[in-house]
Amino acid sequence: MSFVQKPTDSGQQKLSRKEFSFDGDEKKKKNLHRFRNMLPFVAASVAVLIIIIDMGFQPNNALRTLFNVYYDIVLLIGFLSISSPYIRNKKIIFKKAALLDILLLAALLLVFLYNLWTTVSRSMERTHNFMTLFLMVSFLIREFFYLRMQINYRRLGPAQLFVVSFLSIIILGSFLLMLPKATVGNISYVDALFTATSAVCVTGLNVLDTELIFTLFGQFIILLLIQSGGLGIMTITTYFSYFFKGGSSYRNQLLAKDITNDERLDNVFSSLKSILTITAIIEGLGFILIFISLGKEDTTLAGRAFFSLFHAISSFCNAGFSTLSGNLYDMRIRFHYPVHIIISFLIILGGLGFPIIHNIWEYITTNLKGLFKRVFKDEKYTYSSLVISVNSHIVIRTTLVLLITGTLGFFIFEKEGVLTNHSSDFGKWTAAFFGSVTTRTAGFNNTDTAALSVPATLMCIVLMWIGASPASTGGGIKTSTFAIALMNFIALIRGKKLEYRGREISQLSVSRAFAQMTLAILFIMAITLTMILIEPEKDPLNLLFETVSAYGTVGLSKNVTPLLSDAGKLVITLTMFAGRVSMFTLLSSMMKKVKYSKYKYPTEEILIN
Repeated sequence: MSFVQKPTDSGQQKLSRKEFSFDGDEKKKKNLHRFRNMLPFVAASVAVLIIIIDMGFQPNNALRTLFNVYYDIVLLIGFLSISSPYIRNKKIIFKKAALLDILLLAALLLVFLYNLWTTVSRSMERTHNFMTLFLMVSFLIREFFYLRMQINYRRLGPAQLFVVSFLSIIILGSFLLMLPKATVGNISYVDALFTATSAVCVTGLNVLDTELIFTLFGQFIILLLIQSGGLGIMTITTYFSYFFKGGSSYRNQLLAKDITNDERLDNVFSSLKSILTITAIIEGLGFILIFISLGKEDTTLAGRAFFSLFHAISSFCNAGFSTLSGNLYDMRIRFHYPVHIIISFLIILGGLGFPIIHNIWEYITTNLKGLFKRVFKDEKYTYSSLVISVNSHIVIRTTLVLLITGTLGFFIFEKEGVLTNHSSDFGKWTAAFFGSVTTRTAGFNNTDTAALSVPATLMCIVLMWIGASPASTGGGIKTSTFAIALMNFIALIRGKKLEYRGREISQLSVSRAFAQMTLAILFIMAITLTMILIEPEKDPLNLLFETVSAYGTVGLSKNVTPLLSDAGKLVITLTMFAGRVSMFTLLSSMMKKVKYSKYKYPTEEILIN
């Protein structure tokens, strides 16, 4: 019996050793695969960090030589990393990102060969080779997007991811603005944090003179922060992760759906693509129009180009940042009405919201295609179900009413006030229109905001509180929120349900609208009271103005913000962040949602009046 048992035990031991060996090999393969995936990303991250050190500080020649050697190593790693999947599987050459990969491969190879060909003395200058720096950043972005789909976000919900993404880019931006080459002289971290928050939250409030304090490198950092904050870092990363991977998990589709507010799950990535495409087209057109409208005598060609690019992005993102000390009230641009009009329409388009622009664009193109077929191809009329949505109707009408009301209000209240700087009626009406536009979340000023009358100041506070539209680059409680609340008042007075254009507005939308309004009012009251306690020597009305401007991510100031103490600056910094992500989203990210709510209690009426 014992003789028979021994071989069995031995066989089991051999089998378990084989299983252990097999498991060990699998773990080694997984670790090796993980290392291969992470190496390009880590190498590119270190390269970009070195570039920041190289550009932000002044390293000696020995360090620069080491940097150049490392750049060459990363270029080689990048070439191997991008090309290896195509070598292993030729079918993926036809995937969406193949063309970009091929272009990046060619550029990496050319720069690497050029760097090898140059002499040692010449290599000292390679640090300033724009192509090398551009490729490092491009490679890092590609690897980041490629890896992002493999990251597990199960512990974070959409609201938490939204908040964390903004917080991360703000902290990174504040450290970048602290680099010696970013500023003329040294600045405090509180000022750097305030500026980074203002840029990422597309507010535009300043405690430092952007033209005098920040170098061209520093202004470029601010521009990148504005663009990433205006679009939303989650929008950019989610779409390009899908683009480079060629697909997406179900969870990432749900995350993208939350970003785009799309009803259909299969439309979310096309919506993200539309957002990025719309942004590129509008900002590109804005850049061209501003560049053309500026006279050749205004500045150099490079200066005109950077001014146009900066203000096109800042306008569409509703940021309100300017490269001029006096913003658009600066004497160099104060009476340049064509630029003011172009910037006004960029602000309006950015404040409408991507879903609205996309809906209008689809409606126009669909009808134009149908008209073309009927006229030139003699095709019969075909019915199209694509119409301007109820949401688009509400947003567009509310925006028009606010623009007209604001323009008339500015003209009436300030005709004998700040508008007297403009000699012609056209100039006065243009300034009034610009004031109405920019007050709702943009923050550019072409008048002396500190000199506004009390009625105009109160009107500005209301407009800043309302803000832009949902899913836009602007802030505030949003136009649709204000419109729904107003329509609900009218519906209650008339004793009927809330209806619009043959549709009944859901009770959930009404509840969210009142929640947004209530939270905004309570938060603004609390912050204003705090500011009055911290800055007792300041005018309470001016502090209320600054608080609403920060919460609405507007950026208009009564010249109070630059004079605040560090404590006051930090409070306004918190207000800008809360206004950009919205108090509703901020609280949603901190509170645990109820998992089971499939029950209903008996309804009870509560006495209200």
